[in-house]
Amino acid sequence: MPRLAISPDFPVELGALAQPVRRDVVVSARRFLQNVAGAPHPERVRGARDPRVATLRLADRYRGVVVKQRDVYWLLTVLPDAEAWAYAQRYRFGVNTALGVVEMWDAEALDQVRPAVRRAAEASATRLFSEICDSDLAELGVDGRFLPLVRQITDQLTLEALEPLLPPTQYEPLAALARGESMAGAWRELENCRAVAAGPEPINPEDFGAALLRSPDRAVFTDHPRELNRVLDAPGWCVFLRPPQYRLAYWESYQQPTLVTGGAGTGKTLVALHRAAHLAGRANGQVLLVTFSQGLSAELAARLDQLVEDETIRKRIEVGNVDRLAHRIVAEAEGRPPSLVGAAELTALWEETATGHSPAFLLREWEQVVLAQNLRTLEEYLATSRSGRGVELSAGERGAVWDAIGHVTGRLRERGKRTLLQLASEASVLLGQTTGDLLEETEPMREPYRHIVVDEAQDLHPAQWRLLRAAVPHARDDLFIVGDPHQRIFDTRVTLSAVGIDAIQQRLQVSYRLPQEILSWGVRLRGGGPADGLVNGAQELYGFRSTRHGARPMVRAYDSPQDELTGLVAQVGQWVDEGVMPEEIAVAARTAALVRDARTALRELGVRVTTLHGMKGLEFRRVAVIGVGEGIVPDPDSLTPVGEDPAARAHDLQRERGLLYVACTRARELLYVSHSGRASPFLPN
Repeated sequence: MPRLAISPDFPVELGALAQPVRRDVVVSARRFLQNVAGAPHPERVRGARDPRVATLRLADRYRGVVVKQRDVYWLLTVLPDAEAWAYAQRYRFGVNTALGVVEMWDAEALDQVRPAVRRAAEASATRLFSEICDSDLAELGVDGRFLPLVRQITDQLTLEALEPLLPPTQYEPLAALARGESMAGAWRELENCRAVAAGPEPINPEDFGAALLRSPDRAVFTDHPRELNRVLDAPGWCVFLRPPQYRLAYWESYQQPTLVTGGAGTGKTLVALHRAAHLAGRANGQVLLVTFSQGLSAELAARLDQLVEDETIRKRIEVGNVDRLAHRIVAEAEGRPPSLVGAAELTALWEETATGHSPAFLLREWEQVVLAQNLRTLEEYLATSRSGRGVELSAGERGAVWDAIGHVTGRLRERGKRTLLQLASEASVLLGQTTGDLLEETEPMREPYRHIVVDEAQDLHPAQWRLLRAAVPHARDDLFIVGDPHQRIFDTRVTLSAVGIDAIQQRLQVSYRLPQEILSWGVRLRGGGPADGLVNGAQELYGFRSTRHGARPMVRAYDSPQDELTGLVAQVGQWVDEGVMPEEIAVAARTAALVRDARTALRELGVRVTTLHGMKGLEFRRVAVIGVGEGIVPDPDSLTPVGEDPAARAHDLQRERGLLYVACTRARELLYVSHSGRASPFLPN
């Protein structure tokens, strides 16, 4: 029986075919897999640069291209006959000697550029890799057949021009050396191409089947028609992950809590989804996949339904948000659902106090200092550093603030109401009473979950983190956390170590969603500076990059809001006329009024229109962000007055900047940004 491995390109090409052709291709692939009568047979390719390449006739005038070694068939693509033959002749394949993964070379294009590289070398006395010996390059897995061309490269521009023709396992370590990095730096880049942990067995460059097993981003084996259907029908992200993503999601076991950070489009949410599925598949106990909002948890649940077909495994994963978890724990303990206080009612209670500070200031002091640090007494409050608060308070002023907090919490108790953060704090205490000290591994352990996977971690409050820490035992694979401080949309700044979570950090640096043009523009919009939270110190955007290029963001200025809406309708209508499906387009704005106007204007086109907050966790082919003008972004009503607390205002501005950054980085292909009147100060020049 043949062992059939599917390339990620094959389902994509299959999906582009007409329905009758697609049906015939799938039937032929099933027959080939089952080795039944009438199954297609491999046909040799004349003039192929790799003798293992063959074609399979999968439909009338359509062929699949395979790489064959013994009983292993790597099905690469399906194309019309002439294109399939040309494809089969163009490429050669190999096994990287350093990592043992498969490599695909554009051999035809390399043959075409060799004369130009040689002429450039003859005209120059410099060589880019003259100080690197052959043995060092071989240690990095540089192919011996490629080495003569490497020796002729004179500068970085020539190397960059070769990038589209080379496997990443060849280009990335060479690019690191070209930037002046050491062999260790080149190895780090090469390690980013490794999807699975290295085994003890030596690499056999002739064993193509073993190399495919080490390359889950490039090939998935299907041993049964049902598995074949799964690979062909499921979204690509369900089946194929990039090597760094796969390695993090499917690592056998983590000895302690693990934090994965990364910029927009690096695949953090995909890693969280796959990690949750992996943990549930081991059947060690219940898994909680959690985020900060109900809307995002619903989106995660829908995607998890696509990822996990086995109902038994799927039932082991609960998807929710921290507020719902806290609500349930308190309700179960008290025997009735807790009542929540509304924002207007809470503001009125703060206004009853007489401290000389605004209700907004007092609320932030309560949430960001008292609840964040779990302060229980005036003495604790007087001794705390109030990190992140820009207005100094004397001991007398702190006493007045503490009295104000006591007044409000007392009035809430009288009314039987609480805030969401109070619920989280109380829920963590309730769990602590049943499980023992939160920082001790004592028995019996009665935490409700065996594993917790956290998405969008940067927007969780310390009280919520204490709840999550209490909800899972201190054991291997207890907490797996993904987030990005640069995409924070709430003013929560906490290091995990401060809430009893000693996490090891991993980092994703390559955006697979964004073209480099949108990424670079977005980094300038965000400010490019460091962001604090999750880990000790600040995190930079340095090293964040994309793997592809595309169109620059379109920034349009209009004279009036009506003109801006007219321009939006024209732009979105053009996208639809170009064949972009309405569900692949999103329009976002900062205010509810702008969202309402845009929805009305675009009603007939059927595209998604939402607030900037509503874009969190989503992605689309094309995105339009409107109303990015002065007086709208940043939203004046969301900013702390300058005289009240300068530090809080600075945080508010960064939060607003991060919110715009999040919305703009949802675009996989094109980004359109518009404003009427003066532009927002956030927009890059």
